[in-house]
Amino acid sequence: MINTFDITTELKKLPHRPGVYIMKDENDVVLYVGKANNLYNRVRSYFQESAHTKARRLAKKTNHFEYVVTDTENEAFILENNLIKFHHPKFNIRLKDDKAYPYIKITEERLPRILYSNQRGKDKAKYYGPFVSRSRVKELLELIHKLWPLRKCSKRFPRDFDKERPCLNHHIGQCRAPCVRLLDEETYAQHMVEAEQFIQGKTEGISKRLTADMQAASMAMEFEKAAELRDTINTLNLLMEKQKVETGKDDRDVLAIARQEQEALVQIFFIRDGKLTGREHFLLNVTTGEIEIEIDAEAEVTGQAHNDETNETNEATETAENVESVESEIMAAFIKQFYSEAAFIPKELALSVSPIEKNSIALWLSGLAGRQVSITIPQKGKKRDMVKLAQTNAELTISHFGAHIKRDLERNQLALKEIEQALGIDFALTRIEAYDISNIQGYESVGSMIVFENGKAKNSDYRKFRLKAVFGPDDYAGMEEILTRRLARYKESDSAFAKLPNIIFVDGGKGQITVAKKALEKANLFVPVCGMVKDERHRTRGLLYNGVEVTLPRSGEGFKLVTRIQDEVHRFALEYHKKLRSDSQVRSVLDDIQGIGATRRKELLKHFKSIDAIRLADVESLTLAPSMNKKTAQAVYDYFQESHHLQEEN
Repeated sequence: MINTFDITTELKKLPHRPGVYIMKDENDVVLYVGKANNLYNRVRSYFQESAHTKARRLAKKTNHFEYVVTDTENEAFILENNLIKFHHPKFNIRLKDDKAYPYIKITEERLPRILYSNQRGKDKAKYYGPFVSRSRVKELLELIHKLWPLRKCSKRFPRDFDKERPCLNHHIGQCRAPCVRLLDEETYAQHMVEAEQFIQGKTEGISKRLTADMQAASMAMEFEKAAELRDTINTLNLLMEKQKVETGKDDRDVLAIARQEQEALVQIFFIRDGKLTGREHFLLNVTTGEIEIEIDAEAEVTGQAHNDETNETNEATETAENVESVESEIMAAFIKQFYSEAAFIPKELALSVSPIEKNSIALWLSGLAGRQVSITIPQKGKKRDMVKLAQTNAELTISHFGAHIKRDLERNQLALKEIEQALGIDFALTRIEAYDISNIQGYESVGSMIVFENGKAKNSDYRKFRLKAVFGPDDYAGMEEILTRRLARYKESDSAFAKLPNIIFVDGGKGQITVAKKALEKANLFVPVCGMVKDERHRTRGLLYNGVEVTLPRSGEGFKLVTRIQDEVHRFALEYHKKLRSDSQVRSVLDDIQGIGATRRKELLKHFKSIDAIRLADVESLTLAPSMNKKTAQAVYDYFQESHHLQEEN
């Protein structure tokens, strides 16, 4: 990524608000997720000389940071927990435990109970939460049972009606003994309705009554009673904090728009399984009667949409109706462009403003998703709170990071222009795909495909390939195989490979270019192919295009972009290869053959000296190796014959 994030400058822009901060390295990998009551003070503390050792280590590795503001520190706790579980940051895993937060559970029984629960079960019970403080949740349950004398016992009804005398809870006034019918079921049900409304936060009436009782007790100089009521009110306030960052079990995207002069920004919160797991923001240009969505520092989307607004909407006299109209146009254009290429479309989009042609867009989204997708503009409740939270973050982002995002966009565009001019092409490089092969001594050969759109890595389109038809360190055959498979998936209308690039970059020179073109010819497709060549120190040197090596100024943005692409595709392939190696430890291709264990593998390699010699041997020769029998020799022979046929087909 372009390193235009000046930490010293950005620290000054942090808000004095509660929220969650996300530390990232130069590859945009999440290093640490933390919560703060005051983001300005907390994040700055990492970069001070007085910081503790672990904080200094984290700060040294941090290339840039992000943050999400919340309304309360309680919400920040929950969001922090969700993001840690989703991203598994390196520093969090070492420094934090993967604790769960408690819930309040209402059982699904004839006479329901209200209980404390450490987790959200998959039963038919109702769950409220999660809450941060276990002790305060227990205090809350004590308050509920004090206000409504509901049962706590584990009796099962109707089986246990009238079988035993009332328990101790009845005698101390915390249960009206429905088990012996001293409280009828209708009244019990009414108590449960009121208690559930209390848990849902509908506490105004109760709070007023308790406050009046506290004041009356104080006036009567019953200070002990007044203090008890005060503590009861404090416990009640815990429940009144809305848990906006966990909102049920649905998948939902929350979108909000913020505008500043000639630009707009759309903030998306991704809610998966009821939890806020991530966010992205997209910068939009609305200066020329068009809405042009560009890639920002975190997110990717391409294309244009047109509206009927003129530059008059940007004048100081713009009316509220015109503002809403422009934002409706922006929202509609963004949804069409973003979700036309999205890998996943949730059941609901909760928006800050209604898009134009709302019903048509909802119908179109439903067609893409293969199920019903609804578009809502929440006016109250938790969904509205989430939209407001997204709106707040959009406004902060465009005011604090707008210039930084725009600067990155401009540099990416400049880099692409320099590459286009150097190659002498007359088309825009809106999508670049790059490929590389990684293997060690021919084992676990893998290929990587990365994507850059408008000069920015599009991680969601990265793909990995485990080579099936290539054995040994043959990078040319490996490159041909992964491109052949990728293009075949495109022709089969596989949604994961649905878009062709404007150009293909391969990590290598003439040989890699030749096999890439061969794969394209077999697929009857044409995409320009360009090689990324390195110098004797294995650093980016230039590009090889149409048989001519093209050099770019080393200080130019174009050269820097090519270097990033080459480093990224190599990193991605190596990362996958390391994972396979760690999964398998020390292995050989022979380990994939039925009947070959560590002993036979060792004996075969000792007898034949190499994998290639084993591949060329017939059944009789294989049988002569120590510890081999005819059945196992036949299995080895068949394995390599099958692999040879597969390679010929490709």
